[in-house]
Amino acid sequence: MKKALMIASVLVIAVISTACINNIAVQELNNKAAEFMQKGDYESAMNRLQASLDLDSTMYETYYNLGVASINAKKFEKAIEALEGGIKIKPDFADFYYSLGIAQSEYADEIIAESEASAEENKTPAEKINEVNTVMEADIRIELSEAKTKAIEYKKASVENLKKYLEMQPDTKDKETIEALIQESEAFINGDDVEQTAKE
Repeated sequence: MKKALMIASVLVIAVISTACINNIAVQELNNKAAEFMQKGDYESAMNRLQASLDLDSTMYETYYNLGVASINAKKFEKAIEALEGGIKIKPDFADFYYSLGIAQSEYADEIIAESEASAEENKTPAEKINEVNTVMEADIRIELSEAKTKAIEYKKASVENLKKYLEMQPDTKDKETIEALIQESEAFINGDDVEQTAKE
């Protein structure tokens, strides 16, 4: 009996000390990530924050910081994944919805820009000059249409998240800027500025 109690107490001590070591490591990784973010080295910050989440995936702050670092690094898919992960842990943290809305909106813009750039690259010099209707142009239009559909989905999600943020933080100092972004996204969703976006 004494042997069993001794083994159990050794296991408890081992578990507690492992948890303490993990907490120290997580804190060190988060502190180092903060240093990298202040220097503008978002890739290194992302690596530290991901390592921190690998050790302890219960800290909503780490998800938030990973989302923000990913937005700054223009890694919008990673940002969306991190912020959605954080919302599962702490759905009442308003800043998640703001940052997620920004990430989704910027990702939608990136999808359209990349699709348009790809379509332009695929044109032959004669097509660029004459804009001849060819099978290739039809394929380009399909690709642009698919990209637009995907971008609209992200813009809709962005609008939902930004509105949720405003509901949670009605007195935010950025209210006018956020409302303008919502209006811009809604115009894109409704096709009001599709031609203008294509020209830019």
